Amino acid sequence: MKLWLISFCCLSLGAHALEFNEVKTAQSSVTFGYKQMGVPLTGSFAKFAITANFDPAKPQTAAAKIDIALASIDTGNDDANDEVKDKVWFNTAQFPNAQFIASSIKALGGNRFEARGKLTIKGKTLDVVAPFTFQQTGLQGIFDGALAINRLDYGIGTGLWADVSTVANEVSIKFHFVASSRAAP
Repeated sequence: MKLWLISFCCLSLGAHALEFNEVKTAQSSVTFGYKQMGVPLTGSFAKFAITANFDPAKPQTAAAKIDIALASIDTGNDDANDEVKDKVWFNTAQFPNAQFIASSIKALGGNRFEARGKLTIKGKTLDVVAPFTFQQTGLQGIFDGALAINRLDYGIGTGLWADVSTVANEVSIKFHFVASSRAAP
């Protein structure tokens, strides 16, 4: 009798894969960190859109796309917020969004994964790797990850601002996404 019950439960779980695809934007965030004159600073983006389909049992079939409205930047300083929207920095009039599209996701063991894809900022597209963790609680999943980019590779901070002794070249982008799932047949 116990063997039958265990077999039934295993078959039921296998028949109903969980795919996390309903992102809760209000519970999610995109932040960044950098150094200015050696001092660590952080900021965030208030507006972003995420589409994702992630089954932790089959990460190779996952898909993810993130669009960030660059004009929604919050550096913690109103003058800096206005300045980074100009041509020298993000040029949000011509390039309003940054975008990441995952081309592959693979399991690294435990709750660790790696998303590879294309990151486009200011019209420049480069390959990036974004390691992340995934935690599941019932029908809710939490994704936490980060990737480091060099701002000058994307033409962010040109002219006088290309001097990396004032604003460091490396920028860390962090993401925290909460997504829910319905059991799929």
